[in-house]
Amino acid sequence: MLFLTILLFSYRKPMTCFFHITNLSKPEPLFFSLKAFLFLLLAQMSQQIQKTAANAKEMLSNPKLVLLQGTRNVVMKQNVTLSCLSQAGSPPFRYTLFRHNQQVSAVNRSDLTPALFTLPISSASDVGEYKCKAECSSCSGGKYSTSLHFTLIEPISKPVLSSPTSEAKKGQNVTLSCFSENGSLPITYLFFKGKQNISPQRTMQKREAAVIFLCIDSLSDFGTYKCKANNSFPNNTKYSNSFNFTLAEERSHSQPLLISLGLILLLLIIGFALAIPFFIIPLYKAKKFKSTRPSIGLTSTLNAEESENEVIYSEIEPVKPEEEYINFSVIRREEEKGKRECSTVYSKVLTRD
Repeated sequence: MLFLTILLFSYRKPMTCFFHITNLSKPEPLFFSLKAFLFLLLAQMSQQIQKTAANAKEMLSNPKLVLLQGTRNVVMKQNVTLSCLSQAGSPPFRYTLFRHNQQVSAVNRSDLTPALFTLPISSASDVGEYKCKAECSSCSGGKYSTSLHFTLIEPISKPVLSSPTSEAKKGQNVTLSCFSENGSLPITYLFFKGKQNISPQRTMQKREAAVIFLCIDSLSDFGTYKCKANNSFPNNTKYSNSFNFTLAEERSHSQPLLISLGLILLLLIIGFALAIPFFIIPLYKAKKFKSTRPSIGLTSTLNAEESENEVIYSEIEPVKPEEEYINFSVIRREEEKGKRECSTVYSKVLTRD
């Protein structure tokens, strides 16, 4: 039909010329019939264009999810407000908010005003990816917005300033480390001596300490050191403990020698004390026994627990080469007052070399 319309408008002569060529006897009624047909065709095309325009008005656009209140870096017990709006389509609309593909809330709108969602951040599960879906009654299906991500930030804990050694000498290289155990990354550290910065800022993307290297050149380097730490959490700068290096005492070269000599002397004393019961005393007893073995005669001993008048005499005979025994006699005497006879006791004692 469009081809026929173009064909008719492309000729400058009236349509009757066409019918004269075909030798029709009554061209006038046919001309008017064709004109009516073209009019109906143009009316149909106009209606189709109007329907297309109406459908275009009812076509739903992808909604926009916008953060109205707060920031994408959120803290505990903070509220954030989101706005969701589709700028094309016919109301009423239904807006649904999703977190990790799970429905959180839904709002109906009878006009082209945005849907507002207020979210309390009470736990770590409240952060992550959010999306909004828009639907309308005269539209087929729904449209989703782009994703909006929230990140939970935590305040940092007090940093700890430390060093492997607390004593240093002049000209010695030392290290200082600053570390905050808790807090959202990244964390920025800065070192001080007194109130003066001694290093540029160090931003750590991982949970590890910031370390600097120092050289102790003079006594002024034995001052008070500190560090501070902060992150994206608002108004959350923390300072560390104080740290001081002390001057190590210079030790003379003779001290190690004196310590060595003292240890050697101590070992000798311990060795001598151990040798007395195990070597010296047995050797002394053996020598004493050999010196008294060949003697012959009488020996008197006085027993402190017995009476003063009682005396014991012993006689030791030398051992014969073929015997292993020694004969000796014990003579026991008392004063005549006791009127007791003297007694002599002989015994044989086994001896071995």
